[in-house]
Amino acid sequence: MNNPVQQPVLRLPESAVPDGCRPWDGAQAARWAGALPPGWTLAHLRMRLVFGGTCLGVIGAFWLTTLADLKPFVAALVPLQILWLLRRPEVARVSAPVLVVVLLLQRPGLPWVWSGPAVLLLIATWVAAAVRLHARGGQRERALAAAGGVTAGVPGADRRLERGAFLIGLGGVLAVLGAVLVVTSGLWQSGDDRLGSATVGCFVAGLGVTALASGVLGRRRAAALGRAPAPVLRVLVRDDAAADTEVFAADDVGALRPLFTVSLLDMDDDEDEDDVDGDGVVDEEELAALLKGLDTDVPGPLREAVLYGAPYDGAEVVVVSAVQEAGDPPLVERSTGPVRPLPEGAARRRIAAGKAKAEREARRQAVYEERRAVAVLAAVRDGGGPARRWSAGWLDRITVVAVVLWGCYALAGESGVWRYVIGAGLGLLGVCLLPGHLAWRITADAAGLWFRRLGRSRHIAWDHVRVVECKGTELRADSYRAGFEEWSVSGPRWPWLERKFGLIHPYERVAAEINAMWQDPALRPTAESGGPERGRGLWPVAVAIGVVWAAALVLLP
Repeated sequence: MNNPVQQPVLRLPESAVPDGCRPWDGAQAARWAGALPPGWTLAHLRMRLVFGGTCLGVIGAFWLTTLADLKPFVAALVPLQILWLLRRPEVARVSAPVLVVVLLLQRPGLPWVWSGPAVLLLIATWVAAAVRLHARGGQRERALAAAGGVTAGVPGADRRLERGAFLIGLGGVLAVLGAVLVVTSGLWQSGDDRLGSATVGCFVAGLGVTALASGVLGRRRAAALGRAPAPVLRVLVRDDAAADTEVFAADDVGALRPLFTVSLLDMDDDEDEDDVDGDGVVDEEELAALLKGLDTDVPGPLREAVLYGAPYDGAEVVVVSAVQEAGDPPLVERSTGPVRPLPEGAARRRIAAGKAKAEREARRQAVYEERRAVAVLAAVRDGGGPARRWSAGWLDRITVVAVVLWGCYALAGESGVWRYVIGAGLGLLGVCLLPGHLAWRITADAAGLWFRRLGRSRHIAWDHVRVVECKGTELRADSYRAGFEEWSVSGPRWPWLERKFGLIHPYERVAAEINAMWQDPALRPTAESGGPERGRGLWPVAVAIGVVWAAALVLLP
């Protein structure tokens, strides 16, 4: 992702830079990074680790309700406390001492084997949250010092503020859903079911309150940023492979040390007139360039930018940056999520991950070249010939079997209403997802590509193909046509086995061969395909899976 070679930098017009705006150089940026909290505060965990920690907290909540006989609302606060520490330390600093008091008052005779670890965990979260919040002040002070007192009006401050609207709406829905689960928990016949429903309801309601608080807090900070002139700094930015924006010091032209990441959204809510002609038709070349940039794992180019607002952990900012097209106005973007600083260790891991991804991309291109050569030989031998077809194989069937066995394991030991609730949910997922894994098919003919779906097969003409690729464990295809829904299928993958034994994943072969035909019309089949070759809709498979699962759910013990 990063390399020590100086990269070309897209220049920002001087007219877009406020008077007196200072560059945030490497020395000032290093002082700012020195104010970041230590790693044990867990301020920089990735979202998947946050999700995993919260799930472990949910399991712990059920243990507390069943083994320690805690009230559901007290037990549900344990995983929520973990979530608040990782994403909302403002809440964790207040909730931790309150929860300690509630825990001790609710079960004054609770053995220390249960209450001791819980109290220690809460104290640890309180300390970590307090340290993290204290560090924010140091980050802000050092950013203000780097700006040297220079401020400027925030672009687009008079526009309608959308920040936080989604989280507020989601939080309201979750809060209502959680309340319903708590209120209706008494309708269950089993005591365990009543307890479980109440605990889940309290947790879901807590998630709703968390989302509401996050939306309101983000909205307030974004609104405060536009009320008065904000400190400004000259920086370098670029879009990473995950569609976030990385911010670098103004003199870090080698992109060696990302300081923080932030999610940004273009503030210009008007239609881009350059992408639409006089008849209201989207410019296909512009659209193709945009979608190609979204499909690649390579980060975008470095761009000069002006940062409005003092950056710190959790801050809201506005960024005015250079664009790739000469003559276009600078891009004005507002944050849609908080600033996430990257400590030295996280930055090094990010760099290493980027380099590893580049190596994987190089290996994948080598595979594509190999499969292209095979496709060329086949085309020369067969003279274009009949339609080609790719379909589910042993790897897909193993995936289906593993999923079914997991579903059976999830139902093992369940009884009463919960058995049918969980079984119905698993059955619905199976009906929707398993047919595509069990019997997927892609057919290539003279007219283009045909994809087998639950309903009738969908078609992409060769000229309308946007992407066919194997990305990680997923084989996917998409079209420039708005009416085509992206097609994809996923399967297990063990890269170390592929590297050790020189194996090529079946999805890589499919993507490489189709790409060879897409890029070179001489390799495409010359015949049209018929209905039997394309395959009928997958709905009969879905119906069979649903019937078999329902029968097993009712008849088996």
